[in-house]
Amino acid sequence: MKKGMHFVGHIVLGSVAIAGFGAIAMLLWNWLMPAIFGLACISIWQALGLLALARILFGGMGAGRFWGMGMMKHHHNPIRERWMQMTPEERKEFMKKRPFHRGFGHDFFQEDDTEKSE
Repeated sequence: MKKGMHFVGHIVLGSVAIAGFGAIAMLLWNWLMPAIFGLACISIWQALGLLALARILFGGMGAGRFWGMGMMKHHHNPIRERWMQMTPEERKEFMKKRPFHRGFGHDFFQEDDTEKSE
């Protein structure tokens, strides 16, 4: 019975949070957009639709918190593993073969190059 009430509590809390975000979006839109751009006022449902559209366009389709940071710690990255196994000399040779090793205003091996020229 406790698990059922816990689930219902999450549903109610989630619904209140969604309605709150929709109300805030609606109030901000109706306060700013008609005065600044001459646009029409919107309803709570239109505000929720705008929030959903913004989430789809700019925030992805979910799973960002779970897949984004936490899972990437355990993600297999063969290039990083290869880099971590290289000696400093191998890393230097690898970077010299790359076309961008001097292209961004930073010389990765400036100290070594100045020592050779002296």
